[in-house]
Amino acid sequence: MDFGVLGDLNWIAVIIAGLAYYALGALWYAQPVFGRAWQQSMGWEPPADYRPAPTMYLVPLVTCLVTAIAIGMLAEGTTTDTFAEGIVLGLVVGIGIAATGLFVTGFFDPLKPKPMTTTSINAGYQVVGILIAAIIISIWT
Repeated sequence: MDFGVLGDLNWIAVIIAGLAYYALGALWYAQPVFGRAWQQSMGWEPPADYRPAPTMYLVPLVTCLVTAIAIGMLAEGTTTDTFAEGIVLGLVVGIGIAATGLFVTGFFDPLKPKPMTTTSINAGYQVVGILIAAIIISIWT
């Protein structure tokens, strides 16, 4: 595989997959879902008047789109083009790369009150988001 595969991608599928991945984060880290537990696990209590900077939204958006591009490249390179193959690709990338990397980092993070809770919430988001992106890209290929 080379970067020429970028020309073969279904860019609409890649963009929609990246946006779906990003939207999942808005839901995943919402207070009623995992947001409160995530904040407590890090020992972070935002002030009542806290307003995140625009980069708090832009950086995750860019990273979700870049991940969707990488998944698209992998799907193209492995000829992944069915729902079932999308699940396999999503689980391989989500668990095999994203979650394992996060767990190593979390394991060596003594500064958070509950580092493995933080890591589990973050890794769960990555696995589910990558799985959704891989399925979208695979079925639209």
